[in-house]
Order: sequence, then structure tokens, then C-alpha cells
Amino acid sequence: MTNRQDALSELRRIASTTFGWDDLHPGVAEAAEAAVSGSDVLAVMPTGYGKSGIYQLAGTALRGVTVVVSPLIALQADQVRHLEEAGVAGVALNSAQRAKATRAAWQTVHDERPVFVLLSPEQLADESVLTRLREAGVALFVVDEAQCVSLWGDDFRPDYGALSERAEALGRPPIVALTATGSPPVRQDIVERLGLREPVTVAHGFDRPNLRLEVVRHETDAEKRRAVIEQVAELSGTGLVYVATRRETGRYADALRARGVRAAAYHGALPVAQRREVHEAFAGGEVDVVVATSAFGMGIDKADVRFLVHADVPGSPDSYYQEVGRAGRDGGPALATLHYRPEDFAVSRFFNGGLPDSGRLTDLLRVLEQGDGASRSALATALSVSARSLERELRLLEEAGVIVSRGRRFRSTGLSPEEGAERAVEAAEQRQRVDASRLEMMRGYAETLGCRRQALLAYFGDELPEPCGNCDTCASGVAYETDAQAAAAEAADASAPFQLNDGVEHEQWGHGVVMRVEPDRVTAYFDEEGYKVLAVPEVAERGVLRRSV
Repeated sequence: MTNRQDALSELRRIASTTFGWDDLHPGVAEAAEAAVSGSDVLAVMPTGYGKSGIYQLAGTALRGVTVVVSPLIALQADQVRHLEEAGVAGVALNSAQRAKATRAAWQTVHDERPVFVLLSPEQLADESVLTRLREAGVALFVVDEAQCVSLWGDDFRPDYGALSERAEALGRPPIVALTATGSPPVRQDIVERLGLREPVTVAHGFDRPNLRLEVVRHETDAEKRRAVIEQVAELSGTGLVYVATRRETGRYADALRARGVRAAAYHGALPVAQRREVHEAFAGGEVDVVVATSAFGMGIDKADVRFLVHADVPGSPDSYYQEVGRAGRDGGPALATLHYRPEDFAVSRFFNGGLPDSGRLTDLLRVLEQGDGASRSALATALSVSARSLERELRLLEEAGVIVSRGRRFRSTGLSPEEGAERAVEAAEQRQRVDASRLEMMRGYAETLGCRRQALLAYFGDELPEPCGNCDTCASGVAYETDAQAAAAEAADASAPFQLNDGVEHEQWGHGVVMRVEPDRVTAYFDEEGYKVLAVPEVAERGVLRRSV
């Protein structure tokens, strides 16, 4: 038996005897073994797949300190609870703790091996926390919800941007990055921003055949609203309704309660206690339907969600698939329905904030240039604005690499204020182009005549050879007709110029990756422009696209 086989056997033994897992999803043990052997790992697996098992197995086998960066206190508490139930030491370090609980947590870190330390990226910005962890000796560094690292992820958080540096400060142990958002551009961005070194990439489980996918088109907003309420009122079991605005959560929840549905509204501006109350009521079966913005996402641990309805269009297939993945996690049948109007895809609706004011950015950077950095409140005072109103500018400047945050202070990276402002505006323009292209991919999903599951999986760089049989276009037969036409066209012209995942160069948009190949079109993702759909005749006749050498 090879060393790798021995390691896999040991991990499966730990899974069974420590955690009570007799069966592991494909890829979990392999990813854990790679981490134990010292490799960096990128695990791309859907919500509910059991990604946390990777670091739990690896950390237990390493018998050291495993640091787990987790974005939400609720997620941290949930993971600590699971570890304690298995008899493994786990602690959380967060701002909601009292001093006594924090002291007890550090004592556990000092005394126990293995031990798992769950904390937010903001906690890791504290030099005293870094120092104590470094002294304890970190064997494994885990980034949960790693899409928060990526500029092209829908959950980007600037504090995640410093995690590569934090890992270096802890002695650069192997890094395990976990995400359910698996489009190739997001994967590559995660690798680059975390500084992963020749990572072992394990991607599994994107096809969720138990999810029935449906799309319903409407002509008016009133028609769409009535249809959503009617559908949800008639569905049985627990479900989620996603809407775009805080106001709509209350309107839909009120309408559903008037129809006798036990519904609750949820959005990020609710008081913490009220948000916790909705989470607990939904988990405990006291509420059947939660109407929410995207704020109701990470941290949901309910396996029997039977339906998920979108009353508004998400900004990308990444966020859409992550959200629908919260249904049917128990493997039972579940329904995902998207309601839309053609007008819902108007780019202006998603980018109504416009581009940043370069003059204001320049003024902000001049203040930072005058000293050794400044806090948010000091910047607000110097500029005579509220600290809250600076949030967008500070986030953009961090994204563009013009400033860095250290604890509560921001510092310039050395560019002149004018150069820094120009770079930030260019970064904002690029992000708008990419985000607009992702919205177009969402339109393509909504309006396709082909199999919806094939369309979604293709976006994530995966292929489904035949229509799924469990979506509305398959049920109507149109997906099978479209598939047959595509097969006939492909047979007539077997000289397809590109294959899935080919690297390509465009004369105007530069380097890209082929994401989907159809008989009449090629979809590619370009670093600076986002997703583009090119007609095959144009590609062939004008030669605007070629394979990378």
C-alpha cells in the first residue's frame, strides 16, 4: 500500500470513528489528503456537499492548530458546535464574545491538540491575535467561503484581500480554500489572491439532478408579483423567496401571510436579534417561507428546503446557482423557479450608483498622503462627510490596490493621489464591464431554448452530454429539439475551431478562456471585458479569435 493510500485510509478511519461519517462525498478525502501532505487545495463544491469535512479531517489528522477564516459569526458557531459534538476541540474568536469567553478560547488553543480556531478576517487583522496564533504554531490555514476573496465573486469583502499576507505571517502553512461558486474566472482569482502554490483543485457536485429548474417570463411587474405569490402560496414544505430590495421582503411576506403562509421577511438592515430570530424560526420549523435579499445566504443550515423562488433576477449565474443550491440539500426533490420580465435585465438597475467621483477619490488620497495613514472616522472628519458615505470609495480603493487597511487604519500604497484615483476609476469601469457580461449570461440562461441545466453547468466549465430531463425546457420537449439540431449541425461541420476551456486570444479583448461551444457561437471569458458571445461565422471569416500558443 502506498503512502497516499495509507493516508486516505487513515482519513476515512477518522471520518468514521471521530465524526461518524461512513460515506464521504467524492473528492472530500482526496482534498483532505492533499492538505495533509502539504499541498495547497482549492475545493469547489456546492452548498451542502460537506466541504467543511475537508479541513475537519485534515486538521484532525495533522493534530495541530487549524485556523479557519469564516465570514459570519453564525457559521463559526455552527462549525464549533459540530466539532464539539464529535469530541474535537473547537473555539471561535469574534467581536460578539465576552472577555471571559475569549480567555477560555485562548486557553483551549494553548492546551488542546488538535484544535480548530474559527475567526473572521477582521479578527486576523489584529496583530495580537496573529502573534498568539503564530506562537501556538498553525498547521493548516483554511479560507471558508473563499469567493469573498474574489473581485468577480458576488460576496467580495476587502478584508479577505489580506489573507495571503496573514497566512505568511503565520508561517505559511498549507492553505485550503473552500467555495461553492465555481466559475473558472472566480477560481483563478481565488488562486491568485490567496497566493496558492500549485494548488490541488478538487471540483465536484455541480450537477444537482434533484433540483427542477424552471423559468417563467412575465410582461408586467404586477403580473410577476401575482404569479410569485400564487405559486408560493400553493407550494408545500419550506422555501425561500429571493427579492432584490429590503422593501420587497416586507411586501411579499405580508402578501403571503394574508394567504395563510407562515412567512417572515429578512434583510441585512434588520437588527441582529431580529435576524437571529428569523434564522431560528426557519430552522426550527416555525416559519415555512423566508422572503429575503441575498443577505439571507451563508449560514443557512437546513437540508429540507423544498423550493426556492426568485422574484427578481440575480446579477450572475454564480449567485443564482449558489442560492438555488440551498434547496434540496437532503437529496429529495426540490424546485427552483426564476420569475422575470425582459426589463429586469436592464444594466442600469444593477449599476445605478454610477462610476465614482475621481475628484473625491483624489481628495481622500491626499488626506492619506499627509500622514501615516488614517482611520475611517478621521478621513470623514477631514473631508466633512459621514464615515458611512466613504464606504464605497474605501472599498474601491482597496480593490484597486491603491490603499491597504491595517486594523482600523488605511494607508496609501505609494501612488500619487491623481494616479491612485485614475487607477480606481479604471478598476470600477472594468468591474462594471465584467458584471454586465455576467448579467448577460443570466439573460442567456433565462431565455435559452436548450436544457437549463446544460446552460448552467456550461457556465461553470462543466458539461452535461444530454438534456437533463428535469427542467421546464426538457419537459416541454424544446430542449431535446434544440439538442438534436445542435448535434446535426455539429455533425455537418466537425471542424469546430475551439474546445471547452481552450485558452484564446482576441484581437481587441486580449486573453480569454472558452466557456461554451455551440454550433453557431462561442462563449469566452476575457480578463478585462468579462463574458462575450461570438458568432462562429465571424470568428471563422475575420479571424478575430485564435487559440493561445
